Amino acid sequence: MSFQSGKVYHGFELIDQYPIDEVKSMARIFQHKKSGARLLHLENDDDNKVFSIGFRTPPTDSTGVPHIVEHCVLSGSRKYKTKEPFMDMVKGSLQTFINAMTFSDKTIYPVASRNKKDFYNLMDVYLDAVFYPSIYEIPEIFMQEGWHYELNNKDEQMKYKGVVYNEMRGAYSSPETILEETIQKSLYPDTCYKYSSGGNPYIIPDLTYEDFLNFHKKFYHPVNSYIYLYGNGDVLEQLKFIDEGYLSNFEKIDIDSEIKPQSPFKSMEETEEYYSVSKEESDENKTYLSLNFVLGDNRDAKTYLMSSILKDLLIESSAAPLKKALVKAGIGEDILHIDTDGIQPSFCVAAKNTSMDKKDKFKEIVFNTLKDLVSNGIDKKLISACINMTEYSLREATGFPTKGIIYHINSLDSWLYDSDPTTHIRYEETLKELRNLAKSNYFEKFIEENIINNPHSSLVVMNPKKGLAEEKDKELQQRLDKHKESLSDKEIEELIEANKKLRDKQLSPDSKEARDTIPKLSVSDVNSKSQVIPQDVIKDEDVTLLFHDIFTSKIGYVDLLFDVSMVSEDLIPYINLLSKILGKVDTKTMDYSELSNEIYVNTGGIKFNTEIYIENGKDDVFYPKFKVKGKAIGDKITSLINLTKELITSSIFDDKERIKELISQTKSRLEMSIFNRGHSVASRRVASYYSKSSKYSELLNGLDFYWFISDITQNFDSNSDNIIRNIKKVYNMIFNKNNLIISFTGDKDDFSLFRENLNKLTDDLDNTNYGTINYNFEKSNLNEGILSNANVQYVAKGYNFKDLGYEYNGNMKVLSTILSVDYLHNRIRAKGGAYGCGINFGRSGNMTTFSYRDPNLSETIDVYDKTYDYVEDLELDNDEFTSYIIGTISRLDSAQTPHMMGITATKNYICNITDDDVQRERSEVLNSKIEDIRPLSELLKTSMEENYCCVLGNEDKIKENKGLFNKLVNLNK
Repeated sequence: MSFQSGKVYHGFELIDQYPIDEVKSMARIFQHKKSGARLLHLENDDDNKVFSIGFRTPPTDSTGVPHIVEHCVLSGSRKYKTKEPFMDMVKGSLQTFINAMTFSDKTIYPVASRNKKDFYNLMDVYLDAVFYPSIYEIPEIFMQEGWHYELNNKDEQMKYKGVVYNEMRGAYSSPETILEETIQKSLYPDTCYKYSSGGNPYIIPDLTYEDFLNFHKKFYHPVNSYIYLYGNGDVLEQLKFIDEGYLSNFEKIDIDSEIKPQSPFKSMEETEEYYSVSKEESDENKTYLSLNFVLGDNRDAKTYLMSSILKDLLIESSAAPLKKALVKAGIGEDILHIDTDGIQPSFCVAAKNTSMDKKDKFKEIVFNTLKDLVSNGIDKKLISACINMTEYSLREATGFPTKGIIYHINSLDSWLYDSDPTTHIRYEETLKELRNLAKSNYFEKFIEENIINNPHSSLVVMNPKKGLAEEKDKELQQRLDKHKESLSDKEIEELIEANKKLRDKQLSPDSKEARDTIPKLSVSDVNSKSQVIPQDVIKDEDVTLLFHDIFTSKIGYVDLLFDVSMVSEDLIPYINLLSKILGKVDTKTMDYSELSNEIYVNTGGIKFNTEIYIENGKDDVFYPKFKVKGKAIGDKITSLINLTKELITSSIFDDKERIKELISQTKSRLEMSIFNRGHSVASRRVASYYSKSSKYSELLNGLDFYWFISDITQNFDSNSDNIIRNIKKVYNMIFNKNNLIISFTGDKDDFSLFRENLNKLTDDLDNTNYGTINYNFEKSNLNEGILSNANVQYVAKGYNFKDLGYEYNGNMKVLSTILSVDYLHNRIRAKGGAYGCGINFGRSGNMTTFSYRDPNLSETIDVYDKTYDYVEDLELDNDEFTSYIIGTISRLDSAQTPHMMGITATKNYICNITDDDVQRERSEVLNSKIEDIRPLSELLKTSMEENYCCVLGNEDKIKENKGLFNKLVNLNK
């Protein structure tokens, strides 16, 4: 229908409307007359519909109240009476996305679904949650999700426990989290950005229940909300639903939530901070140095894009001159860009693993390098390359499969600050302007004004301190002990009773009456047919071509998968090392800076990684691959082919200093990622004890690879010739035509162009047949405790159920859903306080349980061991079991970008998983019965009795439980 500006539709006045070509949408900006709520609608033909509601939530301290409110409002509401409607929707919805996110100054609640009925269910649950949560009637919600005093008997030591509390203990195990927080404090000392919206774990217990409720009362009103609708839904119907069900119940009020920018500094501020390292870890060269500058205002479209482009221009790209200068001077093991979010963008350059005595040199090199760029000009090709990098990111919505959510987040980067909500979605004109300005000295002037001559800046020095976390925890325990001593016997009994009430609530099932309040789908709402991804298999001489004819907005995605099964066991880590180096060293015709510019001027990038494909149902048969991934638009596909050929046939590995830099950088990035994916690290490690494919994966990119990188970093100078010899050996072996598979995702015209020019790449490839190595990986029950400075644990246990005589079936997918969102969730997350947990069953037979940011250790293993008992006695009514089936289908039908679809089809081809296999699994899920699930209790029991476990976590906690392990190993050897 036709909309008219100024007209009211179901309580919403249309303020403005216009098309946005960049996202192929009609944008409509509404304001709700009665409540004052704002609403942005992006209408398009995407059937993956998105609803989101956000609120301005500026913190006034570091208790993490915005984060705790985010968790708590999803734990029951006026209409939805179960303990956790959020988890009920996770297990029983066809959602393609469901989550909530706390930022520095805002909190958002996005959901997405392709199913109309499901979409309205999700929208209703979220709207009821944010406006009418049960937090006012049920204080146990705050106790569970935020924090509480844990005391179960009068003789035990009092502890703090809570999901957010432990989540943030995990987050603060990472020095980069502390560095980012310190930078924000240093640049914005008079604003909400000086506080941790997520919560500093040592400050979270200062938050009272009353202050928590007051925060919700103040900020969670429609007048302070930002509502977003995206996709091909009926907007009039959606507006009516939101108005009649919710917004019409509210009157417009005044709320002071304005986000104010920091007043400019008169001179650079200097700040010193400390972070903890393990007592057994060296603290030498572990300092972080960071120079930080406020660039202006995020509401300005040019400044917003410039902050992204500058990051690549000066630090992230291989040709980045500032990074090159700092690395050449030996300032740090790695040079990083640290992101901050808020109304004022920043540019932050940090040196990692350096020393205090390099502070002045660091500052001098940064300013001298930038002054030199301003005086002599920046390479125009580098500027063009970095603009292209930003453009690809914008066009692909950063590669996120539910792209509508990315557009909402981008909209809030201006909308939240009372500016046009589509400023950063309409980026074409700004990019075009920046390309034209690049021909002048605009970029040089921008650097001169916003960095070199900008007093609104800071220098942050962050030093390591051995045992700092232990010191803080000791102070925390003393505080707890003192509090306990201050309590009367009656108050202690009341606290014990409150904890008992909380535990009973956490572990008791919801009543049928409560469950009946949750909106439900039926199996008839589910498509019984699995998606068939288009894939043509073409045998072209020695090469197999896989073509996926999928709409990709004219981007052609090319993946080359080279077989590496001929590489001997001792060289397996070098395969992954090669992926970290390739494209960042010189070739025979270009130095690595020129190469980087050529790649990003002509393509969307060429990346490298390694992957293992496991034969359908056979863990001991696997196909390791080295992947070359590139993307380009239109006739630039020929440039992509030529540049890929340059990389894989002409790279030179003789520059020892450059190789050393890249190895150090690799080690640094691995260190930064370990705690963020600690559950994956522990899961892979434990699987490597009993699984051949997982053992290979562990050598390739697990802890074994991290320790390999750490060793060659430390010993590079004395062993460089051997290291480089091995890199060359692997490089010369793997880039050949034998077993080469090439996957192309895009349209037919682009594929034809690609195929016509492919011989330019393949003709020069070697075709030596090296044969296949038969790796002699034996089971080994290492049961390691990996000692680290983490404040929490990542606990994994598992086994290969095929070795016990069981076969994979789709019923196991349903069991995984039941256990992950019910049994494990209730005991490990809700009761135990861990941030996350789950269980996976694979076609290869590998089963692993895991926990994430877990304060416990032995208690979690005990939960795993008793899983069988729960399954053996499992009782679910038909509605409950149907919800688990639907939730499982949701996982099978997760949102995918076009390229991700091509990757999935390629994986299935290599693993010999047919469309019939995919359909069979789906049918097994849809036809599951409770009678199919209970017998799996024996599989769980016998698997756990094999007793293969691995824990990555706090060194003191692991040592307290050393009897559970066969071996204790330092993460940082």
